[in-house]
Amino acid sequence: MSTVINASNLTLSYDNGEKEIIRNANFNIKKGDFVFITGPSGSGKSTLLKSLYGELKANRGNLIVGGLDLCNISNGKLQELRTHMGIIFQDYKLINEWTVAKNVVLPLMIAGYSPEIQETQAKRLLKHVKLSKYGDKFPLELSGGEQQRVGVARAMAKNPVLILADEPTGNLDDYSSNVIWDLMENSCQQLDTTVLVVTHKIPTVFTLPYRHFIIENKGVYEVH
Repeated sequence: MSTVINASNLTLSYDNGEKEIIRNANFNIKKGDFVFITGPSGSGKSTLLKSLYGELKANRGNLIVGGLDLCNISNGKLQELRTHMGIIFQDYKLINEWTVAKNVVLPLMIAGYSPEIQETQAKRLLKHVKLSKYGDKFPLELSGGEQQRVGVARAMAKNPVLILADEPTGNLDDYSSNVIWDLMENSCQQLDTTVLVVTHKIPTVFTLPYRHFIIENKGVYEVH
């Protein structure tokens, strides 16, 4: 199995190094791994996720994602890397003035795919997240759980190698949460996608084998 993420002595800070969040973290994530990252509020879970898509650069150590060194990467290469990632946010980050279908294919629009491919992929993905009848609706006409399913569909628009999810079910009821976990399990299983999820607790409904990392006292530790 090939390595998708490798961190060695990774140290992450804010305020020009004044506020250290994670210190000397070492971990390795392989293709097809499903990974949960837990830890107390403020421990650095979202900070770690930001470093993985290049929003936050490391102060020290090395971070390799998709074979690219994020500590020394050009903006062009970083944008290219992000085209192989899907990112799911807790607050959905949908564009309310756009239809659901248009929100789903945003990554394809940015990448310059033809309208025909966009339409085909929108139909396929909305069917996958059980929202086939909602393509022409707008996000604010949907429930929170439905909006998050749109977010999952958008994250999968380009068949990503890596999906990063930040508290994807934090605002949802149990039913909607279970639907999201089911969708993410299917992505990992059927597409061999690597999935990293920051969450306050691992769902009891989860059936796939997974890896569990906990962040505490500035360290990142795997729970066996």
